[in-house]
Amino acid sequence: MRETSDTGRVGAAGVQRLWLEHRATGDARLRDRLVLSLAPMVKFIVYRKVRALPEHVDVEDFLSVGLEALLVSIDRYDPAKGATLEQYAWTRVHGAVLDELRRHDWAPRSVRRWERDIERAVEDFAGVHGRRPSQAELAASLGCSLEELREHREDIAGSSLTSLNAVVLSDEGAEIERVETVASSDERLDPEAAAIRSAAAARFRSAFAALPQREREIAVLLYVRHLTMAEVGQVMGVSESRVCQLHGRSKRRLRESLADDAALFHLVA
Repeated sequence: MRETSDTGRVGAAGVQRLWLEHRATGDARLRDRLVLSLAPMVKFIVYRKVRALPEHVDVEDFLSVGLEALLVSIDRYDPAKGATLEQYAWTRVHGAVLDELRRHDWAPRSVRRWERDIERAVEDFAGVHGRRPSQAELAASLGCSLEELREHREDIAGSSLTSLNAVVLSDEGAEIERVETVASSDERLDPEAAAIRSAAAARFRSAFAALPQREREIAVLLYVRHLTMAEVGQVMGVSESRVCQLHGRSKRRLRESLADDAALFHLVA
């Protein structure tokens, strides 16, 4: 069995021989040679898992975990159990990387299962039809409703942290920044909502202007000056109960004037 490959890398037999010499002598240089010989295996395992890593996690962190597991495997390896050092180290490193992946990922396994199923369904559809599926086609492929698909995608989106400037694919297959897919909850930034508020305010002003002057004065004292009913009565020279009566009448007039569009009235009420 060859101990060194054509690329100069120590083969399985060479690794085994180095470990035996290291165990016999305790020579730290031999241990370093073992680490250098098996380090490519660590990189292979980690980079094979790159697609599964949360986007906010640095791959270097997983390489460090893998190398630590490699060092432990060199120290704890027992050839009497039948496995080679490479086989034992592979198992230890692979397990350590998976444990670290689970530690960083707080999403339930069901969410990750749906994530894999969705990715596989998209790839399968694209392979057959030469394009990405629509939402309806994807839901049909997964055997779920559009609403269920939306809920699963929301769960997946909420399970990982990522940069808002990260490039993602839209439903049409175009590359866009993730920030462009985030809906703002601030209605002040929505032109349609601004137009609705403007129309609501204009209609309310028109309806308010149609009220009798005495009722408008009471409304100003109550809602602009923030006086109490009793204080308004003193200013207007009437009783508090009369103020309450006139105020109630003005509210009824406004509701009647704006009854055809209660939603607009609600925006400015």
